[in-house]
Amino acid sequence: MKTLIYGGGAVGLGVASCLLHSGVHVDIIARESTVSALRELGLKRTGIFGEFHIIPERFGSYSSLEEISDLSSGPYDYILVCTKSNDSQQTAEDIYAHYQFSGDKGKIVLFQNGWGNAEKFVSLFPPDRIYNARVITGFCRPHKNEVEVTVHADAIHLGSLFGNDISILEPLCRSIDQGGIPCEVVEEVAKDLWAKMLYNCALNPLGAIFNVPYGVLGKWPYSREIMEETIREIFRIMELHGYRTHWDTAEEYIDIFYEKLLPPTEGHESSTLQDIRARKRTEIDALSGAVVELAKKAGVNATYNNMLYNMVKFMEERLLSINENN
Repeated sequence: MKTLIYGGGAVGLGVASCLLHSGVHVDIIARESTVSALRELGLKRTGIFGEFHIIPERFGSYSSLEEISDLSSGPYDYILVCTKSNDSQQTAEDIYAHYQFSGDKGKIVLFQNGWGNAEKFVSLFPPDRIYNARVITGFCRPHKNEVEVTVHADAIHLGSLFGNDISILEPLCRSIDQGGIPCEVVEEVAKDLWAKMLYNCALNPLGAIFNVPYGVLGKWPYSREIMEETIREIFRIMELHGYRTHWDTAEEYIDIFYEKLLPPTEGHESSTLQDIRARKRTEIDALSGAVVELAKKAGVNATYNNMLYNMVKFMEERLLSINENN
């Protein structure tokens, strides 16, 4: 099995570590600083699923697709897109422009946050080439070549939003699972993605705005009210578009949210907060922003999601403008 990881951030290196640990051929596309560290030091994984090190000679690391010259063994069976959601369009266009890397049969699996990423890929590729992953394992990168698994809420879920044959994902799933992180192929990955949207849209913006980990948001009635109204709003908009998740009502989800979902991740800081601290562009457009866009299409308001979206966009754009002026 031949696999390309497109995006060498925390998630990309985390999934790459699993595949490499199970003996899969892996190449990684990453930023130049990450590529340099990987080529010199190899890939190290630490955290709750154990520690191991993979020497540089065991995998390829490149800063662009143009650097990959050896396709003698054929195109990749899977291209795993692990970029930020705000890079989806550019990533889709880059993979499409280098069609030889996926050929006519290679599958593209989106390991990304938010909603709306798949649409960008199916504008260029046939829907039967596009699959999605739901990841609710927490990764961080203490060093450029090191990924730490910090928290794990459930198995990685792989599936299709387009009714594709999901059995094609079984070899990939087994390799991730054998590499140390539980993974399952599921029939209704859309329900999983919306469950993650509910969780992320309630927690990520507020965590960034208030500069606190998830658990703090659940302790105070003021933040709880905002999160609960955000969740109720998403449920209403989901139903208008015919989307479903694993809970029938917002109130049922809210109970589970506080009882089971929030406690295991109470110390986690959202990726939105981490991006703001690093003065990087966040993924808020694919989270609260995606909900706002769906609300507009349905002709309704998304008051809470729109408020959170605007607040994070203010923080993001202000910090980016400061970067440009310094």
